[in-house]
Amino acid sequence: MLIFSDPCLAFIAVPKTGSTAIELALRSRADVAFLGRRKHMPAQRYESKIAPFLADAFRIYPERIAIMRDPVEQIGSWYRYRSRDDIKGTDRYTGDLSFDRFVLDLLSDDPPEHAVIGSQHRMLTSKHGDLLIDHLFRYEQFEIFHDFLTLRFGDRPAFKTQNVSPVMELELSPSTMRRLHQARAAEFALYERLCEAEGHLRT
Repeated sequence: MLIFSDPCLAFIAVPKTGSTAIELALRSRADVAFLGRRKHMPAQRYESKIAPFLADAFRIYPERIAIMRDPVEQIGSWYRYRSRDDIKGTDRYTGDLSFDRFVLDLLSDDPPEHAVIGSQHRMLTSKHGDLLIDHLFRYEQFEIFHDFLTLRFGDRPAFKTQNVSPVMELELSPSTMRRLHQARAAEFALYERLCEAEGHLRT
């Protein structure tokens, strides 16, 4: 998470949406940078803990911005990221699993460690499912987010690709795809709203 008093923005960093590249490009401009384990602070925690502090201590009320990725692709990025050779032999390694098996593990009642990845929807919404982001951008249309930042900062930030996952096929059987859509219906519905908003959902 990055907080900018000028231009009054709070960036909610959703995992596997380019957040590391964004952090490296923008953290020198930030007044507050939550890094490490606190980098991916959910919007709900920001709303309950950080926003009241900023308002009370500094009288600033940042607009919340975030990026969301196609749910299947975001899950696939986790799967590919955990297939790296440097974590082979650990409980998080996925290199010996098919993507279909990974998703089935994710959907199980007690997911194994390699399939514990959280949810974009939970990162972005309240406990009641309300979107807590003022400007939500579509990962697949990153230039819209880039243009937004350019307008707010007055110059165009330079981003460099980071944490590139191995290239792998992401194939799901029709039955697994149906189960995924059913289990994460709210996330798919939010992503559809974002697509319908042409890559920039304002709330």
